Amino acid sequence: MTVPSAKPLINPDLDPSQADPHLWLEEVTGERALEWVHQRNARAEERIQDAGFDPLRTELREILDASDRIPGVTKRGEHLYNFWTDEAHPQGLWRRTTEESYRSETPEWEILLDLDALSAEEGVTWVWHGAEVLRPHSTDQPTPGPWRHTLISLSPGGSDADVTREFDLVTRRFISESEGGFHRPQGKGGLSWIDADTVYLTHDDGADAVTSSGYPRVARRWHRGTPLTQAQEVLSVEADHMTAVAGYDSTPGFERHVGVRLLGFYDRETYLIDPDAQDAMTLIEVPTDVSVGFHRDLILLRPRTDFTHHGVAYRGGSLIVGDAERFVAGEPELRVLFEPTEAAALLGVTVTRETILVTIMEDVIHRVEAHWREAGKWRASAAFGELNGSLGVAAVDEEESEEVWVTSNDWITPTSLHRGTLEELRTGQPPSLELIKQAPERFEADGLASAQSFATSADGTRIPYFLIGRADAVQSVETANTATVPGATQIAGPEPHPTILYGYGGFQISQTPSYLGLAGKAWLEAGGVFAVANIRGGGEYGPGWHHAALKENRHRAYEDFAAVARDLVSTGVTTVEKLACRGGSNGGLLTGNMLAQYPELFGAVVIQVPLLDMRRFAQLLAGASWRAEYGDPETADWKFIQGFSPYHLVAEGVDYPPVLLTTSTRDDRVHPGHARKMTAALEELGADVTYWENTEGGHGGAANPEQQARMNALIYRWLWQQLG
Repeated sequence: MTVPSAKPLINPDLDPSQADPHLWLEEVTGERALEWVHQRNARAEERIQDAGFDPLRTELREILDASDRIPGVTKRGEHLYNFWTDEAHPQGLWRRTTEESYRSETPEWEILLDLDALSAEEGVTWVWHGAEVLRPHSTDQPTPGPWRHTLISLSPGGSDADVTREFDLVTRRFISESEGGFHRPQGKGGLSWIDADTVYLTHDDGADAVTSSGYPRVARRWHRGTPLTQAQEVLSVEADHMTAVAGYDSTPGFERHVGVRLLGFYDRETYLIDPDAQDAMTLIEVPTDVSVGFHRDLILLRPRTDFTHHGVAYRGGSLIVGDAERFVAGEPELRVLFEPTEAAALLGVTVTRETILVTIMEDVIHRVEAHWREAGKWRASAAFGELNGSLGVAAVDEEESEEVWVTSNDWITPTSLHRGTLEELRTGQPPSLELIKQAPERFEADGLASAQSFATSADGTRIPYFLIGRADAVQSVETANTATVPGATQIAGPEPHPTILYGYGGFQISQTPSYLGLAGKAWLEAGGVFAVANIRGGGEYGPGWHHAALKENRHRAYEDFAAVARDLVSTGVTTVEKLACRGGSNGGLLTGNMLAQYPELFGAVVIQVPLLDMRRFAQLLAGASWRAEYGDPETADWKFIQGFSPYHLVAEGVDYPPVLLTTSTRDDRVHPGHARKMTAALEELGADVTYWENTEGGHGGAANPEQQARMNALIYRWLWQQLG
């Protein structure tokens, strides 16, 4: 913390009912609170919407609505399914096509559901939350029929709370409750198929229905034609746990029912459920921080921390596999497919019918390994080494196929979609790879470059970050002090540039290269520099990188981010006056702490859908589920939590840089009261604060492309006004 000691505006030692004059702003739809919001929205729009605003909003909307975007698809039977938005359909179309048609430049799409028409018909702004289609072989029919039974989840305005309705793919219409269709009322929870007449259900309605985090306590089995209230309980959690879920694996010959008790954000108990024995359950005997999965005859284990099983030690961050039946029977013979190193961490796991693909980050650079069994032994090979940048791998059909979708992109290179086939691995050949689609550029990239560098945090830890901008601003040269910081680079440029430093630093979420379509058009093309910090709290170096910034060690994430900010200035990329930081959600907590603890490092701060009042976060919406990340403010943990609670750190006598706060009225994950109250506190101090709240959008801040374009245009125009 670099701010001089000063009396905080909000006393952290008193109960909020006594110390917090802005509690009334937590009344999300209260008349007084909404009037306060409308006034500040009007001020923000009057201030930001200059001559450059409408042209920029139009350009960003064109990117979001572009007809030549790559449509992401999911294979179900003979069709590829896609959800699509464009200018004519801002809420979106759910549609499908054949594989042959998809490979063409202009696929022919069959429209299944028009959300704009549905929204107009029902008077609700419906936001797509996904669809689950029942595989026909999981029904009781002797011969699999057509793919028809579908569960569609829709959110009003983009909130986490949504509804689930049954949809018939043959007749292309919803099946009403009066016709026996499944229908889950609005709330947090969901439905998933067991067979054509049975689903697993979680729902947040009824006495003692939710945990302190606001998620369903009970997972149930629900039969068609019976009232939801009569759904049979399968498993439950205590009120202070997170939630309970259950699901069905329909793989022929390996069918299994799986239940999970989520005890907290990082702890769980996994069970195999026997529905024929009155739901008798078998606990998978592993520590609660081990994630358990199944694929065909295999069990897959991903531990967060080191553990010992049957006398064998395994490292946290590994991928471990074994025979599922033998493991459950207590006779494990496990194989480690991936073990982390100081530089390499596991990013993702994809399974096909016979292969396990592991995506690895080494100093945040991606590579893929394939693992398969041959004559009872595990084999391994590198895969898709010809592709650069960030790699995304997804199975085409994990039950029946050895084919995968592979995407690649980086900060300034648009996404390419490939189709890969893994059969060649068995003959010692690399897997085949066919380019299917290539997205066009969305901004002028000539003269742009990206580089990776490393800053040194307060405790000596090497912190990687990426820098994207004009080539003369991001040119990498080896530093002379490599003995102190091995592999470090210095970033040199002829003059300082307006620079945005972005970060997140929480929940083991990694910040890896991805195409900067909107930022490229709004910022890079106009001469700005964009930096992304890979600070602790993320997952860039595995669970240990995350664990290093948990709870009482949270300050390390903020020290890391501050170190990158200082590096950007000391290396000449920018100056304090031309440097802004931006982050949302947990990243909003990050930038809130930059404002409160490191105001001298930045010329502007953007805080989006943030957590800021860490005294009350666990009492607001889903906040209780994040106590594993931050600690519990209702206990002695408050002593260290108040040290990173921006709402309790802002104080008189501090020269704060200009700040923009944004949130959403419909955000039912992170309460909009955080941003509202912080704004009111900064106004009380006379700080330069701008506030804008979208009335829809959920935690993403926007419910459709128009809202996304508007929100981003406001942010980038404000940043140019401050730094340009």
